[in-house]
Order: sequence, then structure tokens, then C-alpha cells
Amino acid sequence: MTTTPDDPTTALPGRPPVVDLATWQRAREELLVREKAHTREGDALAAARRRLPMVEFDGTVEVVGPDGPVPFLDLFQGRDELVVYKHMWYDGAPHQGQCEGCTTTAWHLKDAVYLNARGVSFAVLTTGRWDEVASYVEFMGYTQPWYSVRDADAPVGGDMGHITCFLRDGDRVFLTYSTTGRGNERVNGSLGLLDMTPYGRGEVWEDNPEGRPKGDSPCWSWRSDADGNATWGPTSRPVQQWTRPGATPVETLGRHGHHH
Repeated sequence: MTTTPDDPTTALPGRPPVVDLATWQRAREELLVREKAHTREGDALAAARRRLPMVEFDGTVEVVGPDGPVPFLDLFQGRDELVVYKHMWYDGAPHQGQCEGCTTTAWHLKDAVYLNARGVSFAVLTTGRWDEVASYVEFMGYTQPWYSVRDADAPVGGDMGHITCFLRDGDRVFLTYSTTGRGNERVNGSLGLLDMTPYGRGEVWEDNPEGRPKGDSPCWSWRSDADGNATWGPTSRPVQQWTRPGATPVETLGRHGHHH
């Protein structure tokens, strides 16, 4: 027999209604029609993105990395294309005081092997002073190249919190695309997976059925204390730092052991 969503024997508070497999399959196939339309529209947007014009700028502008000042052109590593993430920065803040959204994004961009295979290089840019940036990169365990663009004008420097794409033609360098806000979600695979789950992301703006867990602000769970409680405070830190190899709670404040 087919159960109905409001059958008291199968309805679970705050959870999806319980149905048989055939009923679920029909609902799933209805949604698939919309998902396919969404995919095709995404493909059309990507095609339009590839047809945007581009802006030339001076590729010799210097950025600062582990080897000191280098021309922006070096970030291409000999490849024709470059994608950068522009990481916001708070001068003098302890490591756990850096932007939770940018930290979350950068954590999902630790491996560029597939980009490299397609002729695309990747780097993280930030306006922080290089000595602070280097300490933070070591603390976080990041392996991708980071650079300080503190004194550089846009499109190398400028506003942070963006994903920006560049194209190289010999020694000529061009800006081709940039996005920010929810445009940055493309690189965060965890958000895409959470969107597939019945409880979603756990963010306050989400349209969730009645009775589902209440959401909070974006990235709210990215910081925790040593016991794993989501919190923002002098003892909080990026949550992955509690569990990555070699990390212990006594490292809480890293080298910058002061609070702001």
C-alpha cells in the first residue's frame, strides 16, 4: 500500500515524508526536469562568460611571495591561464581572526592539479603584509602559492573576496572575469553537497520545510573551540585546525598570540 506524507505512522517531525520507492521515484523525476533546465542554463552562462571582452594591464607589477617581490606574470608559471582567489585580510589579527568565508573558500582550493592539467595555474592573493601571510599559510597548512598584493592596484590588488581569471599572451596579461559573493560558491564543493541533503547548509536564508533545523549565518560552523563548539572568540580557530596532523589545542593562537 502507498503511504501518504501525512500518515501519522510514517511522518517524522522535521524530516521528509516517508513514501514507497515508486512514489519517491516519480517525485525525483519531476525535480530532475528542473535540474536539467538549470544545468543547460548554467552551460549557456558559461558560454556567455567565454565571450566576455578582456582588459589588458601591466603584467610586470610586483607582488610579494616566499621568494620576495616577483612580477605578476610569474604567477602563470608558464601557463596561459591563471585563476586567483583574493583572500580578505585583517592586519594584526590572530590566525583564527581572519575572514571565515575566505578561510572556507581557500580550504577548498588546496589542490590545483586538475587546473594545472588543463593549462591553468592557481594562486591566492591577499592584502596582508607578507610576514603575517607567511605565518598564516604555515599555520593553515596550505600548499598552494600565496602572494601579498598590498601595494598593487586592481585588477591585481583592489577589492578582496573575489575569484578572478586572467589570460596571458606571451608577456601581455589580460583580465577576463571576476566574481564575488555567492559567485565564489563554485569552488566550495561542500556547499554543493550540502544543497543535496535534506537539512541543507544550515544557513538562515534557506527556504526549508517547517520543523527542519534552524539556520545561522554563513560559515557559522567554521570556527570552534577546543571542544568542537561553534563559537567566535579568543580561543576559537578554523575548525580544521583542531584535527589536521600536528595541530594541538595549545597552538590555538599561533605566532600572533594577541587578541583584537
